[in-house]
Amino acid sequence: MADPLLKAARDAARSDMFKARMAELIAFRTDATATDAQIDPYLDHIGGWLSALGFDLHRLKADGYPFLVARRIEDPALPTLLSYSHGDVVPGMAGRWVDSRDPWALTEADGLWYGRGIADNKGQFLVNLTALDTVLGHQGALGANVIWLIEMGEEIGSPGLAQLCATHRDLLRADLLLASDGPRVEADTPTLFLGARGGVTFRLDLHLREGGRHSGNFGGALRNPALVLAHALTTITDRNGALQIPDWTPGTVPGATRAALDGLTPAGGAIDPDWGVPDLTPAERIHAWSSAEILALHAGDPPRPVNAIPPGASAWVQLRYAPGTPDTDLSGALRRHLDLHGFQDITIAEDGPTFRASQTPVDHPAVQVAVASATRRMGRPPVVLPSLGGSLPNDIFREGLGLPTIWVPHSYPNCAQHAPDEHLPAALFPDATALMAGMMVDIAAAGKSALT
Repeated sequence: MADPLLKAARDAARSDMFKARMAELIAFRTDATATDAQIDPYLDHIGGWLSALGFDLHRLKADGYPFLVARRIEDPALPTLLSYSHGDVVPGMAGRWVDSRDPWALTEADGLWYGRGIADNKGQFLVNLTALDTVLGHQGALGANVIWLIEMGEEIGSPGLAQLCATHRDLLRADLLLASDGPRVEADTPTLFLGARGGVTFRLDLHLREGGRHSGNFGGALRNPALVLAHALTTITDRNGALQIPDWTPGTVPGATRAALDGLTPAGGAIDPDWGVPDLTPAERIHAWSSAEILALHAGDPPRPVNAIPPGASAWVQLRYAPGTPDTDLSGALRRHLDLHGFQDITIAEDGPTFRASQTPVDHPAVQVAVASATRRMGRPPVVLPSLGGSLPNDIFREGLGLPTIWVPHSYPNCAQHAPDEHLPAALFPDATALMAGMMVDIAAAGKSALT
């Protein structure tokens, strides 16, 4: 027999209202780096939707950044779910989208919906809001309390989020974080992940002199900072990308994590199977180990190179580190590594947002409730990732608030997140909404004792 709740959720995600709401969200230019970002109008808009569902609204600031905390309390004795979303996005990158698409307008082509933020994170927020709306319309109540925390600075490192959670701990008191961000392993495969790798970017600079020197008159007898920096970078990984700084890794992959990742093909299969640590599977390299990537290199004048040895060179190295990695002195570990290899004159500075690694254990009772729900409602077990390959402020909820954390992503690997042509398949929304509606009901029915 068809599940009437899931049918109602799928129908809601196929409705004209769902599409209209998606267009409304995308139209808000909430680029976190822009001085004229439409932050308050966006929060006003979704606050109206939440208020209509019975939420009490609290507009707060921390470290100068705005937040919305919405609370819907049916009964303090019931389990309380904390949800999280972010309304900010990366720059629209207008002019770089295929067919001159406007990043701030919802457009459709070949079954795909395009628009800045549809995958990260406005579309995922709308799926979860629609799921809750469906449950309330279907059975009148959820059987649980819901607190929704919305921030507007995740793309720049979530400034103020940790301070907000510490200051307003009582306002955010809950039994479980149930939220959505990031990609599924494949578009049609329900996925849960329980934490995230940490992320930090280091800028490496080597400045040897003022002004360039003629590459013929001095070449071969004067240190070239670009060459020296290039050699330094090759010590961070081996030639196959395996990290060579032991203090940047967790040291081992726990048995439960290996079991959860067994047989998984990560990133939709779009990987180089022989790249990375040789005795780990590709899934373990992404979801349970650390990696270092060079994001950018600079020396001289790349658009117009001249016959001169440049005076300096710079590189941006990003570390994504797995839970279990000691992270109190990551910069110091890099400093010691470079010194050991004779590169004492390269300077190091953190540059950009940082996130700490954290995760909920695979065998946590709340995880088992969520897995059982997804399996029963969707007819097959979900993929469970111990940790997302990317980075999120999971540690603020897991370590700061002490909550088990379960993320149910509604995107997919090819969504072009953070790039031109960000999109999601329209066919993903109905099943994602049904999955969330069923999971909310099942977690509520399990009760507080089943979540600890």
